[in-house]
Amino acid sequence: MYAIVEIAGQQFKVAKDQKVFVNRLAGEEGDEVSFDKVLLAGDGDNITLGAPAIEGALVGAKISRHLKGDKVIVFKKKRRKGYKKKNGHRQSLTEIVIGDISLKGGKKAAPKTEKKEAKAEEPKAKKAKATSKGDDLKKIEGAGPKAAEALVAAGIDTFAKVAKTSPEKLSEVLSEASSRLSHIVTETWPKQAALAAEGKWDELKELQDRLDGGVEK
Repeated sequence: MYAIVEIAGQQFKVAKDQKVFVNRLAGEEGDEVSFDKVLLAGDGDNITLGAPAIEGALVGAKISRHLKGDKVIVFKKKRRKGYKKKNGHRQSLTEIVIGDISLKGGKKAAPKTEKKEAKAEEPKAKKAKATSKGDDLKKIEGAGPKAAEALVAAGIDTFAKVAKTSPEKLSEVLSEASSRLSHIVTETWPKQAALAAEGKWDELKELQDRLDGGVEK
């Protein structure tokens, strides 16, 4: 029996005892996990289609290990602009071993203990509280909603914190959050954030007008 299931935003064709590398999952090695977005299941000539997912279907799995993928080099260049940018990225992955594939009556993996669940919710509440007091990081040239969200998730939620963080560290945070953010140039972000933190909006606008591809002219 096999199934096509969505795991961490990607679709995989899986079967029992198969090893699959997926985007990093929350949990520790040895934890049981399950996925309910089963789009298709097949058993011989019998094929079941979801609309979009099969109701009640579950794919169980066990986290084998956490690791990082091969390094990917992202190189950007603009002709006659003197602009070159080279970044390296290694995607955070999780290896899982597929267990049972159930079409009906499956039970989703539950947290091990209520105490552990309560501890996990406490930091989330604190993070939400900190986020509500943070600055609008989208005012930084080049920092869109997804990039701002990644910075806030890493605890860099104010202009002052961005100003104290090196461009290399900012790029690392973005790359860890998503490979789609790894190409963003953060060279001038600390300088922009420093002006925003001091309320020097006119000077910030003048600086942003001089930027070309995130690099100061």
